[in-house]
Amino acid sequence: MTHTWTNWSTLQRATPARIATPWTSAELYRIVQQAVAQGRRIKAVGSGHSFTGIALTDDILVDLSNYTGIVAVDPECQQVTVRSGTTLEQLAELLDDTGLAMQNLGDINKQTIAGAISTSTHGTGVGFGSLASQVVGLEIITGTGQILTVSAQHHPELLDALRVTLGAFGIITTVTVQLVPAYDLRVVEEHVGFEAVLEQWEALNAAHDHFEFFWFGHDDEVITKASQRLPVSAQRSSLRDQLQRHVVDDLITNTVLAGTCQLGRVKADWIPQLNRLCTLAWGRNEKRDHWSSAFVSARRVRFNEMEYALPFDAIPEVLAELRRLFRRGVISSTYPLEVRAAAADTAWLASNHGRPTGYIAVHEHFRQDYRPYFSFVEPILQAAGGRPHWGKLHTMDSQQLADLYPCWQHATTLREQLDPQRLFTNAYLTGVFGA
Repeated sequence: MTHTWTNWSTLQRATPARIATPWTSAELYRIVQQAVAQGRRIKAVGSGHSFTGIALTDDILVDLSNYTGIVAVDPECQQVTVRSGTTLEQLAELLDDTGLAMQNLGDINKQTIAGAISTSTHGTGVGFGSLASQVVGLEIITGTGQILTVSAQHHPELLDALRVTLGAFGIITTVTVQLVPAYDLRVVEEHVGFEAVLEQWEALNAAHDHFEFFWFGHDDEVITKASQRLPVSAQRSSLRDQLQRHVVDDLITNTVLAGTCQLGRVKADWIPQLNRLCTLAWGRNEKRDHWSSAFVSARRVRFNEMEYALPFDAIPEVLAELRRLFRRGVISSTYPLEVRAAAADTAWLASNHGRPTGYIAVHEHFRQDYRPYFSFVEPILQAAGGRPHWGKLHTMDSQQLADLYPCWQHATTLREQLDPQRLFTNAYLTGVFGA
């Protein structure tokens, strides 16, 4: 019996020869050992929230959805070690009684911890790196069948090499995360003029622990989301605020967006007006919530996404150029652009390696052909020195990417050592690293 695996957006599909679903580390190790002995291709998948073909295989697919949970907690060092298939949502629930928290999160928590760090997934905040920056240790089964432990005590020189791997160096079994004391977030969403946000881009990021904004490209206003970290309190958002949040999350950002996407598909000339309607409907929203839920937004309307990491200071100029294209009708979309920021990181293949970073993400409804829109936007992001998010759509090849990453040659050399038979490769990784 054949089984077809699809990612969340349904764009990527695979029909592997075998699907393995390990529950224990011993079982996972045995699966990889067999693949090594037989010279078979093998890929691990998590929750399928990558939009690229990064996890596809027609041979052995390892589904990590049962390989979850905490391995160990170190309250003194404020660290937790979890199995690689644990989702960010599950991890937050598991930490609930410990008084500890992740330093930062993105607005989607369905990804597995291994998938999130391997693709350089991030949240926002100029004082915080990507999720991979929180990793202080991990264990990986390499293409030679060996178990490699990396931490401050074991092979510390490889930690920056293996915190972001694209799944090309082996299968991660456990991840150790540096935590912080639990906290609340006060989150304010409000309308701000497009030009005002560009003029104050640096100041707005400096003034808040976490800052981002959403921009429907045909509108002259954006929706900013500014968050401040606060001590944990029993007093959270009122019932009225929670109801308002439910209306915004479920009705506006999902139901209304779904409706405007459908209208935009059949009435493309309506999209500018639909953009303005969505911005207007979003409205102002304020809440105080526990970190585990405050970062997260409901994403029930499926989409495909492209995101590039740019030098932080380049964001205003690039957005101004995109605005000119929207105004001229060259590009159009029913989805908002999402703009975020992060601190520099030292991981070799992190999209924010070596520089403070601003991110621009563009989306298209999963039933809409994303290529016309993305193909206009991508060259602009590339020309500004952009690096692609490894789990999101892009067209860059190994030669282009090598010029963007100072440690690229070190990474490819290490890959030769850890996966000499290329057991973990596929078409996407061949495009990224070369044949």
